[in-house]
Amino acid sequence: WADWHDRWITNHNGKRFYRYIKDRDTFVGEVAYHFDGERQIYIADVIIYAPYRGKGYGRKGLLLLCEASKTNGIRELYDDIAIDNSSVALFLKCGFVEVLRTTEYVLVKKEL
Repeated sequence: WADWHDRWITNHNGKRFYRYIKDRDTFVGEVAYHFDGERQIYIADVIIYAPYRGKGYGRKGLLLLCEASKTNGIRELYDDIAIDNSSVALFLKCGFVEVLRTTEYVLVKKEL
């Protein structure tokens, strides 16, 4: 736990961002981004706990993540989403565009 916390929260050097999504005091998911040094891009991450999917938490979390990214000086945010993952539609509805499709994943991008 300490290593994860140190890497993502304490010593992120502007290359990582992580927040919980809560409804009052109930944990419903998380959003994050990190810098992928190999590809030189920032990758988004949105995870909603299964019982809370389809209730708008993912959309709200993704939009807030985009705002935080922009505030932190990031100009483009990407995500590579498994081809069979329904969250591709969520990203497209939130202003991301598809930039690459393979047999395994869809790469989406949003200019902030």
